[in-house]
Amino acid sequence: VLVLTDGLKVNGSDFVSGVMKHLPEGVTMTGGLAGDGARFGETRVFRNNAPETGTIAALGLYGSRLKIGVGSLGGWDSFGPERLITKSEANILYELDGHSALGLYKQYLGEHANGLPATGLLFPLSIRTKAGETPVVRTILSVDEHAQSLTFAGDVPEGAYARLMKANFDRLINGATGAARTSYEAIGSVVPDLAILISCVGRKLVLKQRIEEEVEAVSEVLGNGAVLAGFYSYGEISP
Repeated sequence: VLVLTDGLKVNGSDFVSGVMKHLPEGVTMTGGLAGDGARFGETRVFRNNAPETGTIAALGLYGSRLKIGVGSLGGWDSFGPERLITKSEANILYELDGHSALGLYKQYLGEHANGLPATGLLFPLSIRTKAGETPVVRTILSVDEHAQSLTFAGDVPEGAYARLMKANFDRLINGATGAARTSYEAIGSVVPDLAILISCVGRKLVLKQRIEEEVEAVSEVLGNGAVLAGFYSYGEISP
């Protein structure tokens, strides 16, 4: 199932959990949250041939000849100390190590703090709940100066560990290459008819004109016969 949802009114973690509960065993999902660039004003999803806010769309793909491969890789580098999430509620982060989450974020961002929440896309959060666990990446959707909190596109549970991340140009491009290769191998290393590329708005802000390198890297792996489509998202969904 390919799912597309409003990017500002949805907790991505709850959304994925809710959809998966109602899918038959063996059926998986991919997709993303709609993005509005660095504006964070309004996101829309097409419904009945018209774009609407607050909308979720799901596309079921069927067929005995259908082969689907998926891949997801990042390319961000962690920096600074790992901190314990001491106060949070679902996807809202209040405290790290007992200190204001927004205050600590601003301290690390320096001059970039003036542009929050948009500049927060350049510095996502790495979250892990257990030692040795592969961390997940959470991007900022909004900030609350009064509550000194940050709202993310997915859950940031209390007791988990968080660490800031920053961009590494070459690793971001390599991440796109790796994700394409994983998808390609999953379908038997044959040229696919269609590749849907859902990338992060933060990556676009970092790479700027170099975003074409991300697409070219995928094309080189999948072959010239693959039709490429996709969008820049506030949250990517992948198995």
